Amino acid sequence: MQLPRPDLKPSGTQAWRELLFLHWTFPPELVRPLVPAELDLDPRDGLAYVGVVPFRMADVRPAFLPRVFALNFLELNVRTYVRYRGRPGVYFFSLEAASLLAVKGARWGWGLPYFRARMSTTTDGDVVTYASTRRDRAAPHHQVRYRLGDLLPTTAPDTLEDFLLERYLLFTVQKGRVYEGQVFHVPYPAQRAELLAVDDQLVAAAGLPDPARAPDTVHYASGVDVEVFGPYPVT
Repeated sequence: MQLPRPDLKPSGTQAWRELLFLHWTFPPELVRPLVPAELDLDPRDGLAYVGVVPFRMADVRPAFLPRVFALNFLELNVRTYVRYRGRPGVYFFSLEAASLLAVKGARWGWGLPYFRARMSTTTDGDVVTYASTRRDRAAPHHQVRYRLGDLLPTTAPDTLEDFLLERYLLFTVQKGRVYEGQVFHVPYPAQRAELLAVDDQLVAAAGLPDPARAPDTVHYASGVDVEVFGPYPVT
């Protein structure tokens, strides 16, 4: 569910474009050891959801920089869903980005586990191909090909789409202290998507069993414009 916009100046702005949401379910006891103890898992129907979200970042800049200095790059995140003091949010296992500057900036400013990767995306009609390979010794990769589908009705509260897509808080834990960031954007214009092929090693790289099966859910969104607030310490 969308949160009110904070009555603050944003720390930065971004545009998220061409987002694919792939989600696998796992028993919560497999996910729990990978999430800091300070955060509660947020399962649904007794299952923990783990998402892989490849997309394109555009016009990324901190508030103090003019738009001419904004960055554009591909990004992919691996995430699960958590709560802190009852507030629902996202916990990132990893994030890949094609921009070295973005990786260094996010690691320093947000304490997020960003990795530089070789990334590409192509579109042929309504078929999209996206590939990412991390630039490290292990070099886990993600490759996906999918076809765009019809626009879904506006996401209703308490639906699975609302649970998975409409997350506006992210949490990190540094030296036992919880930090919270918030994003503000209109609800996603969610679409159906037909998965044609997927080869993912990033879920296993996060410490989970290789799902070795198709995702349980697949969604797509053309994009949203985003204001970013924080991160702020909350403990």
